[in-house]
Amino acid sequence: MDRVVKQSSPIREVDATPYAASLIEGHRDFGYSLETALADVIDNSISAGSTTIQLIANTAVEEPSIIIADDGSGMSEAELVEAMRLGSKNPSDKRAVQDLGRFGLGLKSASFSQCRSLTVISSQNSKVSCARWDLDRVSQRNDWSLELLDDHSVLPGLDLLPANGTVVVWEKLDRLIGGYGDDRVKRVSHLNEEIGQAERHLRLVFHRFLEGRNPRIRIFLNKRQLKPIDPMASGHPSTQKSPEEVLGLSKGQVRIRCYTLPHHKKMTRDEWDETGGPEGHLKSQGLYIYRENRLIISGGWLGLARQTELTKLCRIAVDIPNTMDSDWKIDVKKASAQLPPQVRERLKKIVEHFVGTSKRTYRRRGQRLVDETAQPIWTRVQKDGQVIFRPNSDHPVFRAYADQLPDDLREGFYRCIKIVGSGLPIATLHAELVGNAESVVADHADEEDLRQLVFTMADALLGSGIPADAISGAMQSHPVLRDNWYVAKKLIEDYLEQSDYTETRA
Repeated sequence: MDRVVKQSSPIREVDATPYAASLIEGHRDFGYSLETALADVIDNSISAGSTTIQLIANTAVEEPSIIIADDGSGMSEAELVEAMRLGSKNPSDKRAVQDLGRFGLGLKSASFSQCRSLTVISSQNSKVSCARWDLDRVSQRNDWSLELLDDHSVLPGLDLLPANGTVVVWEKLDRLIGGYGDDRVKRVSHLNEEIGQAERHLRLVFHRFLEGRNPRIRIFLNKRQLKPIDPMASGHPSTQKSPEEVLGLSKGQVRIRCYTLPHHKKMTRDEWDETGGPEGHLKSQGLYIYRENRLIISGGWLGLARQTELTKLCRIAVDIPNTMDSDWKIDVKKASAQLPPQVRERLKKIVEHFVGTSKRTYRRRGQRLVDETAQPIWTRVQKDGQVIFRPNSDHPVFRAYADQLPDDLREGFYRCIKIVGSGLPIATLHAELVGNAESVVADHADEEDLRQLVFTMADALLGSGIPADAISGAMQSHPVLRDNWYVAKKLIEDYLEQSDYTETRA
């Protein structure tokens, strides 16, 4: 019998430790912006139990810096060293329900994306520890030696450190001030603009934490408290809300709730602009995905629907727990996600049913334009599958003026009205309405214009048998009079007084 000889494995091992200088520079390019980087650092503060977070942006000095200070639990020196380690957490590890972290990269990668010097000062029971990553030093030495600083007296932001808490200091802001050379004015202007954009982002992303009379956290930017921006306008009395739907999955529950924002005429200009954001409501419609109440995705339909003018009032809040991170493919920045198949299937049905609510809000207003009882100035005509808007030549104002004209001029007058209708700038109106519909308004009507409209319409209404006490209600449905109701109401009262006076004398 042949004897079997067991051979040793042919695998050999060599040291392949990554080069510190190369790897740490690579951590600068995860795609963070200033706003997402700040949000990621604030996540750590919230996870540490902070109630007050201060952002100090020193932009007008020769060497600008940004400081983030919190009053959380703080860290011992050993905990601080671990927190400064790249990849200090396994994303598959079980974590606390309200833990907003995932990879253990956020503090470092977010900071490195904006600066070359990251200093973290932390205090636990009044014992202060400090560590620093300086990318220039790492590049020179090409090793993973973290600096521990024992002399705290000259550290920036030390005055913001409570007995328990942490201060993060960004210095050497090369990514934020680069490209402007020695032009300090442009450099400061650019930095302030970036911080202004970041402010709105933080007010939006953490709005659930900032809301209420006793908010869970308070965030200050250069001593000014940030107010929340609720993209659902959930506190507005005209916002429509559907009942919450709960989708139970193996790793937790997904909560879904639909909101239809009020029409812009029911909101103040500031409210409308705030909920729409810098890109407007057309771009901000869609899904808002929250992970442990922290906003991850703000707007867009993720392939479930098209962004249209008629659906721009639609918002759907989707809440997920941090146990579903891998299923949703939450990225390092916590700024993107993908819908799991089961959630996508359910949301597709919800979206198809829901977007009709927003469309009806706009169509209802459009229908008023062609309501015959409102004596519309424009009529809507469907012809050969097309929609045509024409001036209503039977409107009392047009008829009253035409009746005063000689017969040979009357036909020309009506032809002019038709030319106005055929010259309606459809393409221009469409471009304006798609881009910024709420800014497209009717021309101003002065009091004499309104008087002519009120008196001729009132004559027509009385002549058709409508009683005098019903005229005011009938006219209020007219869009021109409704938009100028304070003046129109007085003109209607003047008309009725004159009618009573005429009848009395007769």
